[in-house]
Amino acid sequence: MTIAGPLRSAVVVNPVKVPDPHELRRTITEALTARGWPEPMWFETTVDDPGAGQAAQAARDGAQLVFACGGDGTVMACVTALAGSDVALAVLPAGTGNLLAANLGLAGDLATGLEVVLQGGRRRIDVGAVGEQSFAVMAGMGFDAHMLDATNDTAKKHIGWLAYAAGAAQHLRDRPMHLRITLDDKKAFTRRPRTVIVGNVGRLQGGMRLLNDAQPDDGLLDVAILSPRTLRHWVALGWGVLRRKRTVSSMETFTATRVQIHSKRPQPRQLDGDLIDPGKDLVVTVRPQALLLCVPQPAASPDLADDAAAADHDADEVRKSAIR
Repeated sequence: MTIAGPLRSAVVVNPVKVPDPHELRRTITEALTARGWPEPMWFETTVDDPGAGQAAQAARDGAQLVFACGGDGTVMACVTALAGSDVALAVLPAGTGNLLAANLGLAGDLATGLEVVLQGGRRRIDVGAVGEQSFAVMAGMGFDAHMLDATNDTAKKHIGWLAYAAGAAQHLRDRPMHLRITLDDKKAFTRRPRTVIVGNVGRLQGGMRLLNDAQPDDGLLDVAILSPRTLRHWVALGWGVLRRKRTVSSMETFTATRVQIHSKRPQPRQLDGDLIDPGKDLVVTVRPQALLLCVPQPAASPDLADDAAAADHDADEVRKSAIR
């Protein structure tokens, strides 16, 4: 889907995560007005509201497109507010982590993110739902959430996604979980994994593709159960993921529209790279094609990042306006 012509837009920004909000505002405004778009409305997140209320207000004020500019929490809040509507979401890479931007091939490049929006590529994608929250990339219980919790924010600002390696190293030898997993209406089964990932698209931080068969608009959730026991198992698993092998050691994959995970004791949990409260249960359902997302054209591949290179090549005009 391509939407041509200028749109009324709004920016939802986390001023704490963005290094220079004033410079960001100038860059976005000049890039849009240079292409004939009206100046965007501007909303800043707060401690009490990380973006959902601002995105909903923008839609009520007539925005046809909302830019989410911040970390994973800001993006997830905007996804929650806009899912089920006809208001498009544009993700601008900012903040210390941004899983959806990484899956769009936009991590760290504001100019390419703006060019994607201006070119008009749009795609309706599924979202996952956990309670009243929606996510676009993945939910997880166990090791992945432990890793996020152990990763230093200062390190993320200075070295980006590599900071997660230090957080991961602290939990490689943790004990496995005791889980009961139910997929749709099938019989429940038990596992003792280190982590369970429920994804809509497949890329982790740094662009590593964990779920090779995940498609953003197939109406299914992809489930990865990772059960390494030793450091050697972790290495074999990581090598298999990097090589994108069809069968990866210590990893099982499934698909479902509803995933219910129950643990004997509370476990850390995350949605789209943002920690939520620990709990014994993680229940995830799919909302098919609920979110209208700005994507690189031609937007036909199962991998949303495949066409980002063309937008990057065409983003020079935006970059020039940013340094004036």
